[in-house]
Amino acid sequence: MKTYTKKYSKTTKKILMGIALTGVVTIAATSPYFLLGIAKEIIRQNKKKSFQRLNKQKIKEVEKKTAQTIARLNKNKLVVLNEENGLLKIQLSEKGKKVIKEIEFNNMKINQPNKWDGKWRVIAFDIPRTAPKNSRDYLRHKLKELKFYPLQKSIFAHPYPCEKEIEILCEFYQLWPYVNILLVEKISNDQDLKKHFNL
Repeated sequence: MKTYTKKYSKTTKKILMGIALTGVVTIAATSPYFLLGIAKEIIRQNKKKSFQRLNKQKIKEVEKKTAQTIARLNKNKLVVLNEENGLLKIQLSEKGKKVIKEIEFNNMKINQPNKWDGKWRVIAFDIPRTAPKNSRDYLRHKLKELKFYPLQKSIFAHPYPCEKEIEILCEFYQLWPYVNILLVEKISNDQDLKKHFNL
């Protein structure tokens, strides 16, 4: 299974996410410093309080670094630069979109509601040898990373809503036919299970 995000720095990932959130960034094609102009526009549209507190010199440094990163992203074919109707546009390429998906996948978390509804989400899977290579191990590893409790080798439990996250996992690892999500009100001998989730 090919991965992308490990090759890129934290700054690069932030800029990619900024472009993803913005959608398409445009500036006048006549600008002699078009990369710097694009960098300024991305920063403007994704401005945060920490950035607003910087002095002018620091802001210029951030803009320059962002422009350099955009140039690398373009060279690595993670973004596409196009001129249209006098405007220069930058947006994610298909490769860039795959990187964004993996960033979101790696940052995935299961939200904890204020109150548990008393039900267990049980994930059961039976993955054949014909499935993508090592996908069973990848799935187990990710479930543990998301704090699922292993009831058996191929059965995991979690107390909070996680259907969306499981859908993403199944799509990412191409495992939809082999994974079931069960909503269970009672699991016998659940002392260790509740302890695991501080319930």
